[in-house]
Amino acid sequence: LEVKPNRGHELLAEIEKDFRVTIITQNVDNLHERAGSTHVIHLHGELIKVCSSKDPYNPHYIKELKPEAYEVKMGDLAGDGSQLRPFIVWFGEAVPEIETAIPFVETADIFVIIGTSMSVYPAAGLLNYVSDEAEIWLIDPKEVHTNHSRTIQGIQKGASEGVAELLTRLRP
Repeated sequence: LEVKPNRGHELLAEIEKDFRVTIITQNVDNLHERAGSTHVIHLHGELIKVCSSKDPYNPHYIKELKPEAYEVKMGDLAGDGSQLRPFIVWFGEAVPEIETAIPFVETADIFVIIGTSMSVYPAAGLLNYVSDEAEIWLIDPKEVHTNHSRTIQGIQKGASEGVAELLTRLRP
């Protein structure tokens, strides 16, 4: 957790000054919050939190770790007596936050996809919930192909440069 937010994270936080922004991320590192974003949905959980191994999504047992103690040891127990585990979605587990994300996608005026191959589901399926009236932007240094029939405007750059370019295109 010594990684710092990059310019892309900072610019996304800055966009909140002009737009209603909801960040939906598959990353577990909390870099968006550290950059200043205030409304972030973590599809795959957060490394700075722990939860019950028996009931991982019970909010009574989800706790944020203190920065000086980002470690979970065998024998560290949740309130229900089960072993604490990182609050992240392991491979093969359900992604319950996808249901939280869908209404934000459905009501978005602009849907921006940053740094993904569009092949990891269920997150890649969010594209199917974008309204017909919304603009869709894809920022990625590689050419990304989707099976989606909608027009997707591309910025073939890394996140920091791509978000900066997107801002210049969106602002009058």
